[in-house]
Amino acid sequence: MPIVFILLLSASLLSPSNVLADSNQNKLILSSKEENTEQDSKTISQETKAELEPVIVTAPRVTIPIYKFPAAISVVGKDNIQLGQPTLGLGESLVRVPGVFIQDRFNFAQDVRISIRGFGARAAFGIRGIKILVDGIPLTLPDGQSQVDTIDLGATQRIEVMRGPISALYGNASGGVISIITEDGPAQPFLQERTTIGQFGLIKPELKSGGQIGPLNYLINLSYLDYGGYREQSLTRNFLINGKFRFHIDDSSDLTALVTIFDSPRADDPGALTEEQVNEDRRQASPLNKRFETGEEVSDQRIGLVYRKDFSGLHDLELNGYVNLREFDSSIPFRIVEFDRVFLGGGAKYGYLGNILGFQNRLTVGTDLQFQDDDRKNFNNIDGNKGDELLINQDEKVTNIGPYIQEEFNLMDNILLVLGGRYDYTRFSVDDFLDPNESGSRTFKQLTGRGGLLYSPIPEVNMYFNIAQSFETPTTTELVNRPDGKGGLNPDVEAQKAINYEIGAKGQAIGRLDYQLALYYISLRDELIPFEIEGRTFFRNAGKSRRHGLEAGLNFEVIDGFDTSLAYTYLNSKFEDFAVDDINFDGNEVPGIPPHLLNIELFYKNPYGFYGGFDLLYVSSFFVNDENTEKNDSYTVANLRLGLEKNFNGWDIAPYFGIQNLFNEKYNDNVRINSLGGRFFEPAPTFNVYGGLRLAYNF
Repeated sequence: MPIVFILLLSASLLSPSNVLADSNQNKLILSSKEENTEQDSKTISQETKAELEPVIVTAPRVTIPIYKFPAAISVVGKDNIQLGQPTLGLGESLVRVPGVFIQDRFNFAQDVRISIRGFGARAAFGIRGIKILVDGIPLTLPDGQSQVDTIDLGATQRIEVMRGPISALYGNASGGVISIITEDGPAQPFLQERTTIGQFGLIKPELKSGGQIGPLNYLINLSYLDYGGYREQSLTRNFLINGKFRFHIDDSSDLTALVTIFDSPRADDPGALTEEQVNEDRRQASPLNKRFETGEEVSDQRIGLVYRKDFSGLHDLELNGYVNLREFDSSIPFRIVEFDRVFLGGGAKYGYLGNILGFQNRLTVGTDLQFQDDDRKNFNNIDGNKGDELLINQDEKVTNIGPYIQEEFNLMDNILLVLGGRYDYTRFSVDDFLDPNESGSRTFKQLTGRGGLLYSPIPEVNMYFNIAQSFETPTTTELVNRPDGKGGLNPDVEAQKAINYEIGAKGQAIGRLDYQLALYYISLRDELIPFEIEGRTFFRNAGKSRRHGLEAGLNFEVIDGFDTSLAYTYLNSKFEDFAVDDINFDGNEVPGIPPHLLNIELFYKNPYGFYGGFDLLYVSSFFVNDENTEKNDSYTVANLRLGLEKNFNGWDIAPYFGIQNLFNEKYNDNVRINSLGGRFFEPAPTFNVYGGLRLAYNF
């Protein structure tokens, strides 16, 4: 494979550079200027499908029509993210994407748990196994962990989801990619206020403004969340500011600054319950969590810069850099965890569009650099109070370097070959300041590759095949949490590795029908599995496991303004070689992964401003422990949203109303895998309503 890359690189740089992809022939790249002006109208809006305009995505690290890249990619548009939604978390939007399973939407101390094809299902808190990006800047740390509490759905234009192992493009923890693209300011400046109120003490006011001042495009959104929560001890309060400022340097280049300030002085954790406790009182908090007053405080500040330059449409360059400061204080059973984090990094990406002997090709090369420094301290939790004794006092550093290359080559007008590769160097080091000193380091090195072939016999049908690899190191938290209670790094946990084989078809037919179908098989080695001791979560490796599944997505515009959509997921995930303490789990299902998911949605929006949406989610039962002795029951949840948008002399007035859990289903929104004492279940809210008003003035 490296020889192929060298030959393609040499031929690309020596070949004539007068051939560009025509926009009517599924062009492969947009310049920065075109991308900025066309994103809003072409990328996401489901309202324009009948006009046959291409949906453009950037998750494959290139700008390309969604149907013209050999991978399973879905896009969620602004209407499904913001319109009539309470905008409390990513789960509201991503449930409609096949292959994606969302849990923990109502416990803000644990963060939403997102899994793609089973990757990420093990997360005790935060997100694992999935690469998260906002406007091209990674939220995922070099150790593979992501926190998404700083994502602002109130200013999100679209969400792109690339499903399946893809470390060849993004490195560590790339079982899938979620790329969030925020709004640009409109040409006409505006000021908007939006307030949502609802049951269980929900209050969320937001203030947004944006526009264009000379060469500067800007958008700023402020929000405050005060949510009492459905269960005892689940109060959360946070304040979030997000700003996006793009300076137009000239016709071929721009510089974008992204600023985030987040403060969460309180996010309580009600904990998980046994089945008996759920049946007794589903709104109660875990007695263990009440005793130790579990929850967290977070402060987070981030700034990122992205520079883009287009050279005559043949060459393009993108540079980015970012700094993130995070202070974290968490109370969990028996422990209080504190750390101060510095996360910084940058990247460079160069693209060349040319031809080889008359055949169109595009070459992309780049590198990502990331550094993470956590100053961590652990204390005893004495009934909610911090003990005097330092249990852990250490400085944890993670460094990642990841050069990558990708080549897209048109073998024929309707056949595209994609090859890619990446090398990742990830080093963990710990300076332990206690006695005995457990200082040390661990280094993970991994070469991953991918290959894909796309064949389009007719414009409405795009068939593809790909093979892609991923690897996933243990996160810092997983490495420093040692069952023996010592500091330093756990020497017994290894990186998880996977390879994905996939065939699929996708396209747009009769101007109103979008479809996608993917079948895949994934082989995993050393899958990371959580287990619990005295309320603390640790990790171990399963020898071998495998997954195979099917994903189907369908969107049909019945008449103008009336969309129906369906997303179905089948996933079979089993251990093949896994034993703990002479207990053999071979053939057992991997816990935390439901075999069946089905989401159906109806949405109508008429020219007079009225809109209404109804969605229904079915989740099949699934096991919650390695022994496969306990299950989370299946459930079906329906939601309804209604609203009206009107304009009067420059004022936009938009009231909205919603019902969550319309049929009052009693279900568990989250499970804690392999939890001690049978405390697996976190009940979800029953029937509840919310409503609000969006008021904007256009200057």
